[in-house]
Formats: sequence, structure tokens, C-alpha cells
Amino acid sequence: MSQPLQSSESPTRSRRLVDVAYEQLRDDLISLTIEPGSPLNEKELAERLGTGLTPVRDAIKRLALERLVVTFPRRGTFATDISVGDEAWLTEVRVELEGLAAAQASIRATQEERDALVQIVRTHPDAHHRSSGYLEIDTTIHRMIYAAAHNPFLADTLNQYANLSMRIWNFGLQRMVGTATDNCDQAEVVAAIAQGDADAAREAARAHLRDFSVSVRRMLNQ
Repeated sequence: MSQPLQSSESPTRSRRLVDVAYEQLRDDLISLTIEPGSPLNEKELAERLGTGLTPVRDAIKRLALERLVVTFPRRGTFATDISVGDEAWLTEVRVELEGLAAAQASIRATQEERDALVQIVRTHPDAHHRSSGYLEIDTTIHRMIYAAAHNPFLADTLNQYANLSMRIWNFGLQRMVGTATDNCDQAEVVAAIAQGDADAAREAARAHLRDFSVSVRRMLNQ
């Protein structure tokens, strides 16, 4: 087991350690590797991540602001419970913002960013099937589109809401393994962005999110 690093780090190094801790804990919470309602032990996390206590504590503060963890006085910090009812509210907000991000990406994306999006879709042509890696691919594409929109405020907002949605979707996808669902891939979104068609990108992004949300809610309600 790796040992926590001592606190004699430069500010830049410390910042990197916070990012490492944040990204790993965020991904563990989204993937449900850290189960909903589970307590977070700072010392154990610092030992596992090899980052030291301070980066873990700073990462937990960020995660609390993003509603992925919750801290109770004298009780400690816990992974936020999943409320299936939140999925509809999150989708309502994201449908509008995802459409905006896709439209802006179609206008502002560099050629390199467009090529990268096209490549990931070509590399994973079966990404519309419900497999263990589906959400990882889908999340990667979403984050690439947010970055390609070149609006940091939009990207920050969408990343926060997307993380909450993905957590609920992972919960739903546990019941969907091996099930194929039509019209939930992002090939049309990426094609519109690559072609610089803002209207088509907006509508494709909105449709993708709505369709996938309906599929997940259907499974959650079974």
C-alpha cells in the first residue's frame, strides 16, 4: 500500500495532488465503486491514493460542493445517496445546456477537436449497446464536447450536472447489462459538430439525452 506523501510540497505539486485525489474519488463515486451512503475515511483514502490527507480533504470539499458527498457534523462524510427522482430534474436542465454546448462546439471546435470526436465514434461503433464500458465512452464524448464549446462556465456547469446524472445512470445500467437501446449513441451529434451544423448538433444532443434518460427511467421503474 502506498504511503501518504508528506506536506512539504510546492503549491503546484500540492495542486496536482488535489486534482489526482479529486478525479479518482469523483470517478469512484460516479461508477458506484464507492457505494451510495458509504462513509469516506480520509486516512484510508489518503493511503490508497498516495496523496496525503490535505489533498484528500480539499478534494472532498470540492465533491461536497458538487453534491457527490455530504458531510454531517460529528458523523463524518458519506457518499451521497441516489435519488432516482432527481434524474428527471437533471435531464430537464441538461437537455438545454447539452444542446447549447453541442451547437457552440460545432462553431468553435478546432479541427483537431472535431477529428478527435469523429475518431472516438469510429473506434467504438457499438457504443450504443449497453455494455460495461458504455458510460465511460459516453462520458468521454460529453466531456470532449464541453471542452470543444470553449466556454469554461458552461463546461463547469455541465460537468457537475453530468456527473450527478451518470451516477444515477450507472445505478440504472446495472439492470440493463446486455440490453440494446436504439437512438442513444452520439454519432449524429458528433457528425453535426464535425460538419459545423449548429442547429443539427443542438437537436441531436437534445434527442440523445432525452432518449437515454427515458431508457434509464424505464429500467429504474421496473
